[in-house]
Amino acid sequence: MKLQIIGGGKMGEALLGGVLSTSWATPEEVAVVELSEERRAELAASYPGVATSADIDTSVDALIAVKPQYVTDVLSDLATSNVRVLSVAAGVQISAMERAATNAKVIRAMPNTPSLVGQGASAIAGGSLVEDADLNWAESILGAVGTVERVEEADLDAVTGLSGSGPAYVFHLAEAMIAAGIAEGLDPDVADRLVRQTILGAGTLLASSGDEPATLRENVTSPGGTTAAGLAVFADAGFVEIVERVVGTAADRSRELGTNS
Repeated sequence: MKLQIIGGGKMGEALLGGVLSTSWATPEEVAVVELSEERRAELAASYPGVATSADIDTSVDALIAVKPQYVTDVLSDLATSNVRVLSVAAGVQISAMERAATNAKVIRAMPNTPSLVGQGASAIAGGSLVEDADLNWAESILGAVGTVERVEEADLDAVTGLSGSGPAYVFHLAEAMIAAGIAEGLDPDVADRLVRQTILGAGTLLASSGDEPATLRENVTSPGGTTAAGLAVFADAGFVEIVERVVGTAADRSRELGTNS
């Protein structure tokens, strides 16, 4: 067995699908540990060959994808094991995990929900026993569902505020744009489709062009034109400052949660 994924929820399943689709592992090399019998049956049916169980194997490297309040309980089962552990649970500090599993090589990660469609942005930080090869291992798993950055653990709170929570900011912008389109007289379905495609197209262009975001913005903005008029409203409202406050507040909350873990 190459990997056990502890927690068969959406993120656990996304990472399972990622490691299988990229041939990081074969179905026979991966197991999912999940307490819900119904969920185990669903996963077994969706991923033939993948073993499912309610019990943790202390000899197999683990990816922990359970809710934060259950992480240390899971790690207590690995207390004497020297396996690699990759946790994607938000806010649970490496020190807390290492206290629960003193011999484990603990790596903490902050992924985001676009991992569900193979477009995630993740960051990782390693614990006291982690070596470069262990970080490479973690990168290879998370890289199956997106991009990965190595950071210090202290930076994971900023990552949480920026990319971890970031998809929600984009979705909120989409909500507002759709509502604005409807207010201008567009059919709701038309407004919805136009906004979804606009955000998809802009994101794809941003990711693929190599140009700075400012350059892409300027390319759309003709002096005295419609885009310039719209962006002026953002500027008057302090848009940049608002985004800084949003990300900073989310990062501060991550720090508070980590302190309590």
